[in-house]
Amino acid sequence: MPKANALLAADLNELGGQGTDELRQRWTDLFGVAPSPRISRELLVRAIAHRMQEEAHGGLGTSCRRQLARLTKTLGEGGSLEVLQTRSFKPGTKLIREWKGKVHEVVIAGGSYIWAGQHYRSLSQIARAITGTRWSGPRFFGLEAGQGPADG
Repeated sequence: MPKANALLAADLNELGGQGTDELRQRWTDLFGVAPSPRISRELLVRAIAHRMQEEAHGGLGTSCRRQLARLTKTLGEGGSLEVLQTRSFKPGTKLIREWKGKVHEVVIAGGSYIWAGQHYRSLSQIARAITGTRWSGPRFFGLEAGQGPADG
């Protein structure tokens, strides 16, 4: 472990042993404002630890901060946000689905999917090849939010 990481780890470990007054002062030093008197000790420790790690390793990237600012502005103006849940899988991840008694295995390969030895651009193409009908690929493989694995 590099020296800076070892020092950070030691500082983080010390937080648990500090008293509430010490934690409140540390909060004030790190955030520039005093914490609310109603914040629990546990939340003080977690927030201080987060800020310490953020300072050591960097915080949110510029594009993420811009997106959060846009979302804040939209909400502040009375707008609403559409929540999209996306999942990303590491290359090599396998999706397995049984359909009509046969097990189908798809391997995620970066920007494509491999099924039956062939590359496909989308899971929907694979689901269509397996079933012979139009399916949502993520739904077919049980990946949609709130959906369990599809029945076959």
